[in-house]
Amino acid sequence: MSSTNMKTKTYIFNSIFGIILFLFSVSAIFPFAYMILVSFTQKTMLNFDFNVREFNLSNYDLVFKNFNIIVNLRNSFIVTGCACFFNALISSMAAYVFAKKQFKGRDTLFALYIATLMIPGQVTLVPVFLIMKSLGLLNTYPALIFPIVNAFGVFLVRQFMLSIPNDLLEAARIDGCSEHRIFFLLVLPLITTVLVSLTIFTFISSWNDFLWPLVIASKPHMKTLTLAIAALKGSYTTNYGLVMAGSTLAFLPPFILYLILQKRFVEGIALSGIKA
Repeated sequence: MSSTNMKTKTYIFNSIFGIILFLFSVSAIFPFAYMILVSFTQKTMLNFDFNVREFNLSNYDLVFKNFNIIVNLRNSFIVTGCACFFNALISSMAAYVFAKKQFKGRDTLFALYIATLMIPGQVTLVPVFLIMKSLGLLNTYPALIFPIVNAFGVFLVRQFMLSIPNDLLEAARIDGCSEHRIFFLLVLPLITTVLVSLTIFTFISSWNDFLWPLVIASKPHMKTLTLAIAALKGSYTTNYGLVMAGSTLAFLPPFILYLILQKRFVEGIALSGIKA
C-alpha cells in the first residue's frame, strides 16, 4: 500500500512539474511566435487580432526592395564570421600560454586580464573609438571586428585546456615537435568542443551588437543588420509588421547555428565547468 501511495505521489509530482515546464516553455516561445506572426501582417499597432487569410509576404518584399538589407546582411555575416574566427584563434593561443607555459607573474597577469571583464563596455567605448580613428579604421571591417575579442574567451578556453595532460605535450616535444605544431596539431583538436561553445557565444554577441556598430559605422554601406532594423522604425508611426520581418531575418541565423551545434555547445559548457 505504501508503495502504491509512493508511486501516486511521484506521478502527481511529475505531472505538476511537467505542467510547470510546459508553461515556462510556452512563455519562452511566445515572443518568437508572435514576432513571426506579426511579420506576415500590416499592423501599425500591437494587438493579438490575427486573421490567417490576410497573411502575406509583403513586409519581406518591402524589406528587400526598399531597404539595403542585402548589404546589411552581408556586413553582419562578414563581421560575425571574422569575429568568431579571430576570437577563437586569439583566445586559444592566449589560453595555451596561461594554461601550459610557466613564467614569472603568470597567475597575477591572468588575474589582471580577467579583471578587465568587470569594466563595462561603455567605459572603453570612447577610448577605443579614438584609437580606431587615429589608425584610420573608421567605417572598416577591422574596426567592427577586433573590439569583440575579449578576456571571456581566454578564460573559457583556459579552464578547459587545464584538463590536457602536460605529459602529452612533453612527449610531443621529446619527439621533436615545435611549439607551433604542438598547438595546431595536438592542442586545437582536443579543444574543439569548447571552441564551438565560444564560437556560439561570439556569434550571438557580435550578431546582436548595436552600440559599437552605431558608433563606428556612419556610412550606409558599412552598417550591420541591427542598425538596419532600427532604421525600419518610423519617426511618427511604426509598421510593426515591417519591423518584425526584419527582426525575424536577424533571428534566424543564430537560431539555425545553435540548432546545428547544440550538442557540442552543451558539451563544451559542461566540460568547461567540470574541468575548472
